[in-house]
Amino acid sequence: MSEFRLTQISDTHLARRLQQLTDNFHRVSEHIDATRPDLVVNTGDLAFDAPTSPDDLTFAKELHDALPVPCRHLPGNHDVGDNPTAVGAPPKPPATEQERQKYLAVIGEDRWRFDAAGWSFIGLNSLIMNTGIDSETEQFDWLASELARVNSQPVALFLHKPLFLNAPDDPEMAETAIRYVPQPKRKDLIELFATVDLRLVASGHVHQRRDFTYRHTRHVWAPSTGFILPERIQPVIGIKEVGLVEYHFQPDALEVRHVKAPEQTDVDLDSLIGRKS
Repeated sequence: MSEFRLTQISDTHLARRLQQLTDNFHRVSEHIDATRPDLVVNTGDLAFDAPTSPDDLTFAKELHDALPVPCRHLPGNHDVGDNPTAVGAPPKPPATEQERQKYLAVIGEDRWRFDAAGWSFIGLNSLIMNTGIDSETEQFDWLASELARVNSQPVALFLHKPLFLNAPDDPEMAETAIRYVPQPKRKDLIELFATVDLRLVASGHVHQRRDFTYRHTRHVWAPSTGFILPERIQPVIGIKEVGLVEYHFQPDALEVRHVKAPEQTDVDLDSLIGRKS
């Protein structure tokens, strides 16, 4: 395969009771049907809130299964719970093995690797990092084994949370630590990937579109397909809009296109949940 086209969606936050988010997903599905990439990757938060409403994840799986091209998935904090961090309050709910197993029962996988167009593609469960549960160690051992088989291929990493805001050693702050892969596991992860040619880190979680390069690695934050977050929750870091990201991989080459599907609307969380400003 000399080229590979991948579409990244993220933070779909699907639930049967939230029609506006379903409508946005259908607009994205129509765009995917028109463009027909080789693969769709959802980088997490498939469900609006699976730990408290398990049917949200079931509904999300139904809609993803109806996409016209193959799809791979990764868990987000609204699918399996969130990471503990060294600063700030404990997560509510925390990521646990029980929630991970519930996710696996519906979705089937929370990490993966495959090769295409001269690239190695790796998807990780970023929510179990820093939890201390057995599957965290298992994932790091699996990753080390997979990276040893990459050889000289460039690597594209997909995960729910961005690695960092601007640089690996960004200090963790109580108000923002939950946005990124927490320390010290962030450092451990970056050290593992230092052994390969990491060209792309594709994430979601922040509900803002952002695209920057740190050293030789491009960091792409996909926006939510579903809704944007109000200022009371999150300041502007990138671009607050819904949308998706399209990638065109060729041997030793990468093109990125930031897209908003036709008729996809910037639903605001406050309006979605009926909160008055």
